[in-house]
Amino acid sequence: MTSLYLILWIAGGVLLQLAIYLCIGFWRHWRSYQALRHAASEFEIAVNPEVEPEVAQSTAAAWAGYRTFVVERRALEDASGQVCSFYLAPQDGKPLAAFSPGQFLTFQLDAPAHTGDSQSVVRCYSLSDAPQPNRYRISVKRAPAPAGSPFPAGVSSNYLHDHVQVGSQLQVRAPAGHFYIDRSNAPVVLIGGGVGITPMLSMLNWCLSEQPARELWLFYGVRNSAELVMQTHLKDMATQHSNFHLHLCMSDPLPGDVVELSQLSVQCHQSRVDVALLRKLLPLKPYHYYICGPTPMLQSLVPALEDWGVPDGRIHFEAFGPASIPRRKSANGAKVAAHGDDQSEAVLVTFAKSGKQEAWKPGMGSLLEFAEGHGIAVSSGCRAGGCGSCQTSIRTGEVAYTQAPDFDPEPGSCLLCVCTPKTAVTLEA
Repeated sequence: MTSLYLILWIAGGVLLQLAIYLCIGFWRHWRSYQALRHAASEFEIAVNPEVEPEVAQSTAAAWAGYRTFVVERRALEDASGQVCSFYLAPQDGKPLAAFSPGQFLTFQLDAPAHTGDSQSVVRCYSLSDAPQPNRYRISVKRAPAPAGSPFPAGVSSNYLHDHVQVGSQLQVRAPAGHFYIDRSNAPVVLIGGGVGITPMLSMLNWCLSEQPARELWLFYGVRNSAELVMQTHLKDMATQHSNFHLHLCMSDPLPGDVVELSQLSVQCHQSRVDVALLRKLLPLKPYHYYICGPTPMLQSLVPALEDWGVPDGRIHFEAFGPASIPRRKSANGAKVAAHGDDQSEAVLVTFAKSGKQEAWKPGMGSLLEFAEGHGIAVSSGCRAGGCGSCQTSIRTGEVAYTQAPDFDPEPGSCLLCVCTPKTAVTLEA
């Protein structure tokens, strides 16, 4: 045997031993992985990493500014005819930007003013369906004038109900918002109060389509059956999907409401949605909670969930309009200050364009309210940090946000509707 053959035999032996070693190592890792999956399934723990919707949909095309959409269809969604869905398609026929279930659209509407003229108003409405390739859907509740109040009916909602028909054109900004469902397989509890069901419908429809095995609960709070939105759709989904648990909560049911709905195999409760009910019905699992409803509902539910021991990072919510929801900690663990907690003395606010200087004190509200109170006109829309209409440049000084805005302001600017002065500040207004 020559030296060359000897070297080849030795090399072959080394490679064979290395291959055997790698195969044994792979087998051991595979057995450990399978054991981990088996343990996770027993405790129903998500083993897939959570993928943020923004990352998953980063290739979707959005658009800057407003884009013209055409109303393709209208549909009343409740027995009292107070909630109407609008199906919107882009006039240019180009592809739509994808969105994360729970996000909203921003509209610029030319609505009739009380003086008889028209006025431009900016409003945000949640998308109420899973992402579709060629259309969006919003579902809007008519806002009547409050009984015994001098305040008028809601301008934008009544305009949509009374004047926007099939074929009407609307100016729409791309989907936005930080309130949306995650894409892991962790179990989910959706809680909707009144028309707060709209983003829940988007989350629900997406989950049942894209993650049909994911455990899903919906607690839907209304006063009575006349206010139920898409009742038949919800019942059908609960019937078709054993992992979807539907519970209707009525604070002031009509005679026969609870009995009639129970006969339809719908779980119905004569109560509001509260933690006592959740503790009674939910198994002990690491749920994510998504809540949308009026401010009083969130002000009671969010602290109660924290008291129950739900981690802050698993509580996600969105309120109607401006809201201050007490939180012990923010999602990153930092303490959240209540409105005006950081200021005990007056802070000087300078409005550069208006040439005014005024002293802001705790209790005077947001900088938007403060400006309006001193006769300074500022564009505004949602008044909840969602539409960006009140974005204003900061020349000097700092502001503090009373809640995390959904609209991301440009660097060096702020949203006046959800912030207060942190130091003496000069604003471009």
